[in-house]
Amino acid sequence: MPQEVYYLPFGKADVARTGNDVTLIGFGGSFRQAFGAATLLEAEGIHAEVLNLRTLRPLDTEAILASVRKTNRAIIIEDDWQFGGFGGEIAAIIQEHAFDDLDAPVMRCSGADIPMPYNGALEQAALPQEADIVRLARSMV
Repeated sequence: MPQEVYYLPFGKADVARTGNDVTLIGFGGSFRQAFGAATLLEAEGIHAEVLNLRTLRPLDTEAILASVRKTNRAIIIEDDWQFGGFGGEIAAIIQEHAFDDLDAPVMRCSGADIPMPYNGALEQAALPQEADIVRLARSMV
């Protein structure tokens, strides 16, 4: 029996959850943490928009800027070290093209600045967690 084929538009981000208080930008594994944090924030009355970038090159700059202009705040989540990470590029794009729309500095939530542990539990501890994202969002709203 043939399976149904579903195609994702290449280079197009997905607004996985709409909100108007803060934009949570995730890609790859960090999207899961962003979505979970948005659920926790919703319980506190903070409505986070979650943007799943899907691809980094091509990057859907229009979707990023549209979401940030809507919420006036952005948190970039990445499962990587902050130094030299792709989140810095996204932050630069927001600063260059939506600076006047921001009500707070662009924040980055990234992995710990340590060698990535092999042990699964330690690896999870080194990656950004939902609680880290929630803490940043609370400080911005």
